[in-house]
Amino acid sequence: MKSYLQLMRPANLVTAVADVLAGLSLAALTGMFSLLTTQQPIWLLLVSTIGLYGGGVVLNDVFDAELDAVERPERAIPSGRVSLGQASALGVGLLLAGIALAFFYSPATGGTAALIAGLAVFYNRFGKHMSWFGPINMGLCRGFNLLLGVGAAGPTAVQSLWWLAVVPVIYIAAITMISRDEVHGGKRLTLYAAAGFYLLVSTAQLVMAVSANTLMLTVSFVLLHLFLIGRPLLKAIQHPIGPNIGGAVKAGVLSLIVMDAAWVSVSGNWQLALGTLLLLPVSIWLAKAFAVT
Repeated sequence: MKSYLQLMRPANLVTAVADVLAGLSLAALTGMFSLLTTQQPIWLLLVSTIGLYGGGVVLNDVFDAELDAVERPERAIPSGRVSLGQASALGVGLLLAGIALAFFYSPATGGTAALIAGLAVFYNRFGKHMSWFGPINMGLCRGFNLLLGVGAAGPTAVQSLWWLAVVPVIYIAAITMISRDEVHGGKRLTLYAAAGFYLLVSTAQLVMAVSANTLMLTVSFVLLHLFLIGRPLLKAIQHPIGPNIGGAVKAGVLSLIVMDAAWVSVSGNWQLALGTLLLLPVSIWLAKAFAVT
């Protein structure tokens, strides 16, 4: 059982849930939706994103099985603890479950889930090998995951807030750029570019908080986020070797929860922002037992 969980990256699954919580909160800004009065079961979207993310990362290892046999032979598939066929069935099953649950919520969210699944499969098979589109491809998966939460308010809310999907694209593109050098070490120019992308994301959050008159609440979450991703990134810039690169990637992935908490705080819902932030220790605890990258 543990081997199957290792394929699913449990610590990362928590970050996907945080994405949807952020989208739900931002949807409330449109005035078309309230977490307190919704008649639809929100848990459908929360479990849906777990299936979508879990299926995506499992299939990532399926497509990378030959490469991992050389670079990461300890992983579940190359070590023989999980067969290629079993891993493939698990990945496809999780994606289909994620799509089905989203369709149970609404046709619109179901369509978004199907798009996320398609983007994930494309990235695993083709996107990761594309120098410029690969990071964008991965970022789009996260961007539409955020819109999966926004979609709880209906298609009109998505039409109003579609541009929010661009922000995770920038953030995940930064992480993906860094992660490509995780095994062999990296280049400082790439790391500096990633730092610039991170700052763009934080700036977007602060600008939106000013518009929503929630700056005092949001700034604390943004500063915490910058601290958590900044320390390991600075270490990697000073010494761009494999372990430091891996640390910067891990911090970027886990800190997605803090970034999502900042988005929740933009809506003024400090209770849910704090609740989202409390997902971080859960993710860190899981990261001690299961790989993140």
